[in-house]
Amino acid sequence: MPKKGTGPSVKDKRLYKALRDEGIKKKKAARIANSAAAESGQTVAERGGQSDSYDEWTKSALLARARQVGVTGRSTMTKTQLVEALRS
Repeated sequence: MPKKGTGPSVKDKRLYKALRDEGIKKKKAARIANSAAAESGQTVAERGGQSDSYDEWTKSALLARARQVGVTGRSTMTKTQLVEALRS
């Protein structure tokens, strides 16, 4: 039987707790906190992924993203309305 409290090893506990308070999953929060502890936090932030502007996305991709973040009324929105809703 596994022991209680045997979660991921975290090097930057303060950052881990802040990420968990924002609702980020345990594994992802631990990965970010450990990465930030290994390098400077600024370097990790600068290395973050680059995504195309919502204006460049297809309507179906925008609908999928709106579904993920819980935008209500998304099925009747135009592409422009979806972009505005996702940006707010």
